Formats: sequence, structure tokens, C-alpha cells
Amino acid sequence: MVSAGLEIMGLAMCVIGSLLVMVACGLPMWKVTAFIEANIVVAQTIWDGLWMSCVVQSTGQMQCKLHDSVLSLNSDLQAARSLTIISSVLGVLGLMVVIAGAQCTNCIRVESVKTRVVNAGGVVFIVSGLFVLVPLCWMANNIISDFYNPQVAPSKKREIGAALYIGWAATALLLIGGALLCCSCPSGGSSGYAVKYSPTKRTTPNGDYDKRNYV
Repeated sequence: MVSAGLEIMGLAMCVIGSLLVMVACGLPMWKVTAFIEANIVVAQTIWDGLWMSCVVQSTGQMQCKLHDSVLSLNSDLQAARSLTIISSVLGVLGLMVVIAGAQCTNCIRVESVKTRVVNAGGVVFIVSGLFVLVPLCWMANNIISDFYNPQVAPSKKREIGAALYIGWAATALLLIGGALLCCSCPSGGSSGYAVKYSPTKRTTPNGDYDKRNYV
């Protein structure tokens, strides 16, 4: 029962984490405009994402443009694209593996094999979390470095966007959920002690116990 509860909790956390990875991958708010000048009233806000850049006017209008070429992107954006897509694919793969070996399904009959399949699914989710953690930390490091670099113009400086925080939350869910799935163990159905039965004693026609019982 405890093992089934760990599986359900771990799977739920991993599914939510995988969905958040996909949301973070699609959001354009990886880098946002940094308001560091004296005048905080600006006419527009710039969002930079993996797939597009958006300009939000002070009137509420927003215009987005897809990146023209992959080769023209910075190395951190190119790596973030690849690794977040791989993480999303691994999340779907891990979900299929865990469902195949879950205790609530009958895809696999042998209990020990089911446990190993669930553990393998947990490892896949952990790898998925590590794949998305790398571009998040890389992007955040570049943003912070440019922010404190005096050679970068104030108009070019950016701050950490909401997509990075969503990605970090997704990473935590994937790592914790994957660890719970790896801790899943088969339910103990029988003890390891062998039960020994003694033979029934035979009696003679006159009612006495046969002497062969004591040999």
C-alpha cells in the first residue's frame, strides 16, 4: 500500500513537472527588460524567449516575432532549445514506462519486473530534470553576468523572466518525483520463512502409536 502511494505521488509530481517544462519551453519570458534607469516609466517592455521575441507596449498591445534563423541565436538559446525539447520527450517516455509498470495496470504480470520498470521510469524523469536544469542555470548565469557588466548598455540588460522560475519548479518536481519512483519497492506478499510440517503419527490396531514414529 505504501509502495502504491509512493508511485502515485511520484508519478503525479513528474507529470506536473513535465507539463511545466513544456510551458516554460513555449513561453517567451526567458529574458525581460531590466528597469534600472532613473525613469521607470517606459513605453515598451521586451521579452526574449526560445522561439520568439515580444514587445509589449504601455497601451497593452503586444507584438511577437519568431526568430528568423537558428544559427543567428546565441549559444545559450540554441542549447536551451535542444535540451528543453529533449527533456519534454524524456518526460513523455518516462510517463509511458511508469504506466506500463505501475501496480494499478496489468501490462506486466511479474511483480519484480513491474518494480524494475517503475524504477527505470523514475531514472528517466530524473534525467529529464537534469536536462532542463542545465539551460536554466546557463541562461540565468548569462543574464546576471550581463546585468552587472558595465560594458553592456542599460537598454541591452535583461532580468530573469518567469519562464526560468517555472523551469526551476519543474526541475524540482521531476527530481523529487523521480526519486520517489526509484524508491518504489514490491509489496511483501509472503514471508521468507519456510513452513515445515511434521508427518502424522500412525497408530496400531490396538490403539498404541506405531514404533516407527519414533525411529
